[in-house]
Amino acid sequence: MRLDQLPRSENVDDRRGGTDSGGGAIRIPGGRGGIGIGTLIVLALVGWFLGIDPRLLIEGTDILTGGDRTQQQTPDTPDTREAQGPSDQMKEFVSAVLGSTEAQWGKIFKAAGRTYEPPTLVMFSGATRSGCGFAQSAMGPFYCPLDRKVYLDTSFFRDLERRFAACDAGSKACQFSQAYVITHEVGHHVQNLLGILPQVQQMQQSMDKAEANQLQVRVELQADCLAGVWANRSQQEWQFIEPGDVEAAMQTASAIGDDRLQRQSQGYVVPDAFTHGSSAQRTRWFMNGLKSGTVESCDTFNTARL
Repeated sequence: MRLDQLPRSENVDDRRGGTDSGGGAIRIPGGRGGIGIGTLIVLALVGWFLGIDPRLLIEGTDILTGGDRTQQQTPDTPDTREAQGPSDQMKEFVSAVLGSTEAQWGKIFKAAGRTYEPPTLVMFSGATRSGCGFAQSAMGPFYCPLDRKVYLDTSFFRDLERRFAACDAGSKACQFSQAYVITHEVGHHVQNLLGILPQVQQMQQSMDKAEANQLQVRVELQADCLAGVWANRSQQEWQFIEPGDVEAAMQTASAIGDDRLQRQSQGYVVPDAFTHGSSAQRTRWFMNGLKSGTVESCDTFNTARL
């Protein structure tokens, strides 16, 4: 993945090492919450998934147990300190990816007669405050619709390589997988601007858990597709995709499918508990967006085949 031509964003709030970040016992209060890329199916793995279930957070439910829970944070590892080295390549990378989303979604919204309002991306270490309560590294990257910000503890990218084997550790193609994670969350911001997230949350309130989960799957798969739209438009403009990049993103999408995560954690699959879609579904919808480059191709709510 080539970054040289991508525009840089000024909407990066770097809180790593600040007073809002770091260790100590952090209590997650009840309150309203956000949309994420992860899943709540397995409590033992929730801290390692790509985000959180927005319905649970919006309704004021603790992301782990349904009630208040204290989480013990650990100090930054040497790897985290290294990521904040003199050149700070991670911040440069995040700024480039976010800047490219601003450019592409700005054009898409303008063509539709609307104005795109970009989100702020908050980089943090360990924990920080958000409009949806405390953001913790255990939650994975997530989007908070209440303050319209994406929250990212970049140490999660190492987990993609080491814990999930979601891309080949140390490969340059892993950057495209990381960009997929960021642009998925930006996809949730696009859904919020379009009014999709509030409508979904309202509908979920009158559904049983299985029905609400099915609707949530459609939300997440659409965000995957919107990430693919970003990749398509950015490739047309900057030719930034290199050999192996798309394959790495597909490897990541497959690694975080609900079926694969359930099978790894409990040995069997419970489709009614899916909140983000199967490995096949996640890869298919990302590729839908990547191939078409159109928002219209991402209508996960009016299709019988996910």
